[in-house]
Amino acid sequence: MFNELKEMIMSYVSVSEDEIKEEARFAEDLGFNSYDFMCMLGDIEDTLDVEINESEAAGKKTVGSLVEYLEGLC
Repeated sequence: MFNELKEMIMSYVSVSEDEIKEEARFAEDLGFNSYDFMCMLGDIEDTLDVEINESEAAGKKTVGSLVEYLEGLC
């Protein structure tokens, strides 16, 4: 799940794969804005065929916390 998420992250923001760690924060470390984050959540829903609760997912500030949330859906 982490590697799949890495690929998606790199398609939304200009960061190297090395910068994407589980403790990386979406806004502060990776440069996401709220629009990019919500668009990525839509792509994750389509790719993984899951339904994401946007309010819950919006509270996930790090890559690792989003990975845990997504693993709970699969």
